[in-house]
Amino acid sequence: MRGRDPETGEFLSPSRTQQRGEALEIRSLAEKLVALPAAQLARLPIPDDLMPHIVETQRITSHIAHKRQLQFLAKQMRREEDEVLEAIRDAMDEGGEAARRETALLHRAEQWRDRLLAGGDDALAALLDEFPTADRQKLRQLVRNAAEEKAKNKPPRAFRELFRELRELLAEASATQDGSEEDAP
Repeated sequence: MRGRDPETGEFLSPSRTQQRGEALEIRSLAEKLVALPAAQLARLPIPDDLMPHIVETQRITSHIAHKRQLQFLAKQMRREEDEVLEAIRDAMDEGGEAARRETALLHRAEQWRDRLLAGGDDALAALLDEFPTADRQKLRQLVRNAAEEKAKNKPPRAFRELFRELRELLAEASATQDGSEEDAP
């Protein structure tokens, strides 16, 4: 039973419903951690005492045993400080956001590459309007070489190089834009 404070009448501890909700949140976090590959786990601020439990849970393939081990991992995680769990959540969210931004950048670079190959000088002019720091001569040369490669059925060396150049250009513009947004009051 959770008692009441005799002076204020408030409950002294969280209700069972609140405790269960928190436990389910931590179990959900444990499931997400177990689903991550080792490389991503290494980048997260996971305490040394939790890492063996995560690895063990990943290793187990039997459904019931895996479920039991996952519950044990969640129990171990509940013993950690709230700040530690919050740091893990923040790191996982940031990784997800960064991956989404990177994917969007790659899609934009692909779209620009396709547009440059299909549109020629008009598309190049539009690109240079949007990104005035771009190297006009290098881009024009890459577009011409990529079109020749495609026409002659050659390996897509210039096609890939054009993509890399566009990706770097978009990444620079994105970094400059992010930096100016942070400086703004």
